[in-house]
Amino acid sequence: MIWVAESWRRPARRTGWGLTILAACGLLAACSEAPKVGKTAQDQRGQIEEKLPPSPPKQATAPEWPEAAPPSEATQQSEDKGASRDSDTQTDAYKKDEAAPGSGSTFEQEFNGGSGPRIPSAIGEGRDGAGAPSPTAEEPKESESAAAPPPEVEPKAVGAAPPPPPEPSEPSGGAAPPEPPAASAEAPAPEPRASYARPAPSAAMPAPPPPPAPAPVLQPPVAPTAAARAAIESDPSKKFKVVPVFYGTDRAIEPDPARLQFGSERGHKLQLGRALISVPLSHKVPHIERPTVYEIPYFKYKIYEEKEDPNKHFTLQEIKSLSEEQMLALVKEQLAKSSTFKDHAFVFVHGFNTSFDCALYRTAQITYDLGFDGVPFVYSWPSGGKVASYTYDRGSVEQAEPRLAEFLTMVIQKSGAKSISLIAHSMGNELLLRVLERLKPKIPSGVVISQVILAAPDVDRDKFNIIAREITSFAKGVTLYAASNDRALGYSARFWGGVPRAGDIPKDGPLIIPGVDTIDVTAVSTDALGLNHSGYAENPALLDDVKALVAFGIRPPDKRVKSILAVESAAGTFWRFQATN
Repeated sequence: MIWVAESWRRPARRTGWGLTILAACGLLAACSEAPKVGKTAQDQRGQIEEKLPPSPPKQATAPEWPEAAPPSEATQQSEDKGASRDSDTQTDAYKKDEAAPGSGSTFEQEFNGGSGPRIPSAIGEGRDGAGAPSPTAEEPKESESAAAPPPEVEPKAVGAAPPPPPEPSEPSGGAAPPEPPAASAEAPAPEPRASYARPAPSAAMPAPPPPPAPAPVLQPPVAPTAAARAAIESDPSKKFKVVPVFYGTDRAIEPDPARLQFGSERGHKLQLGRALISVPLSHKVPHIERPTVYEIPYFKYKIYEEKEDPNKHFTLQEIKSLSEEQMLALVKEQLAKSSTFKDHAFVFVHGFNTSFDCALYRTAQITYDLGFDGVPFVYSWPSGGKVASYTYDRGSVEQAEPRLAEFLTMVIQKSGAKSISLIAHSMGNELLLRVLERLKPKIPSGVVISQVILAAPDVDRDKFNIIAREITSFAKGVTLYAASNDRALGYSARFWGGVPRAGDIPKDGPLIIPGVDTIDVTAVSTDALGLNHSGYAENPALLDDVKALVAFGIRPPDKRVKSILAVESAAGTFWRFQATN
C-alpha cells in the first residue's frame, strides 16, 4: 500500500492509477451483475419460481383481456425480437415487487392467476428461448384457463397465501411442463394456441350485471286497523292496553314529519280527531307513568329523557285528524259496545300549564282508572305548557270560548250519548263555566248532564258563585273539590290582588253554594309537579270518589265514600276527606 500512497504524490501518474482503479471497480460490478442479466428467460423463470411458494392447482378461469384480432406477422416478429428485453424488464419489476412489503408481487399475481393481465412474452410462457411458439404440451393449460369457472369456485383474493396442493398440475419455475391430460368426453381437447381461437363472448366475458332496481318509494305510515289494535291487546307479549281518546282543540298545528303535532300557539279554529294511548298493565293508580326526564324546573328545559316503552309508559300509539262525520261514527260505534257506563260520555277540560300530549295522557289515565267503557272526550285549549306562561294561558282561555261551545254542542246534541259528565281542572273551569252559561237552553230532550266536577277551579270566587248557581238547575249534580295547600292557587290569588280563588280554602273556610257539594281534599291532595295542583287525579281515594260519583251519582258525598265526613260551618255544610294512614 506504500507504493499506492506514493503514487498519489506524483501528479503525472495520479490520473493513470485512478483510471485503473475505477476500471477495476467497474469490472467487479459487471461480474456481480452477470448472473442476473446473463441468463435466458427460461433460466430466469426457474430462478424466480424457486423463491415463490408452490402454486395451487390452477382454477379454470375465464381470461380477463378484451377480445382482440390475431397479431400480424410483423407484429409477431417484433414481439419475438423483444423477448430478451422484456425478460430483463420483467425480472427487474419482480425484484421491486419482491422487496415491497404487503401482498404478493405483480409477477406473482400475473403468474398465479391474479386479476392483472397476463403477458406471455415477459416470461416466455408458451414460447421457447428464441421467442417461437413452444410445443403443444403447454397449450392445454391455456385452453383450460379459457373455460368458464364452475359456480362453486370463489375467486382467489389477490395476495392471499394459497394452500399447498396435493399434486401440482401446472409447471412451476423452469421445470419441464408435464404431459397434458388425456382428452375425455367430459373435457374435449382444446384447440391449438396457434389458431388464436377465442372462446365465445358468453364464455370469455361475464355477462354484464343487470341494471339496479329502482329504490323503493317509502309510503307514509298507516294508522293500525281495528283488527291490528285487537291483536295488540290480545298479544301476551304486549303488556299494555290501548285507550281511545277523542279530542277537540283550537291549538295550531306544528310541523312534524313523524306525527300530527299540536303546539301552544292559537289556531283560531276547531279541529277534531282521535288518539290511541297505551296504558301499561303495570300502571299504578292514579299515576301517569312517563319516561324519566331531568329538566330545569318551571322552564321544562330537558337535560335527559328516558326512551319511551309502551310496556312501561303511557305512550301515544296513534293520532289522527277526523271530520265531524268520521268522529261521530266512531263515537256511536264505541257507545254501542259500552256496558258498565252504558251510553255515557265524559268531557275533560284541562287546566293551566298543560301541553296537548299531557292532556291526552291525563284523559286516558282517568278513563283507565275509572274503568270507564263509555266515550272519553278532551278539549285542549292552547296552554303555553309552562309555569311562566300564566298570563298567556289566561288570554288563551278567553279566546277559546267559542270553539269549546261548538265542541260541547256537537257532543251533547250529536254524539248519541244519553248521559254526559263534565270534568274541569284549574283554569279550565273558567272556560267551562263560561260555555255552560251559554249552552243552558241548548240541551236537547233525552240528554242529561249527569255530573259537573269542578276540580281546584282557578276562578274568581265571586264570579264562580254567580255562574255555579246557574248550572245547578240543568245538571244532576255539581261538585267542587277545594284544598288549602294548593300552592298554584295561592300564587294565582296573589296575581289577582289577593282575592282567594274558588278552589282555595282560606282561614274562614271553603266556598259554599246552595246546590253545590263542596269537598275539602286537603288531606288527600298530592304534590303534582311541586304545585299541589292535581290531587283530583293523583290520589286513589279522590279518584274512587270521582268513579262513584260518575257511575252512580250518589249524593251527598258522605254516602259514597266512608272517608268523607260532613262538616257544619257558619256558612253551611261542606264535606272533608279524612287523612288515611
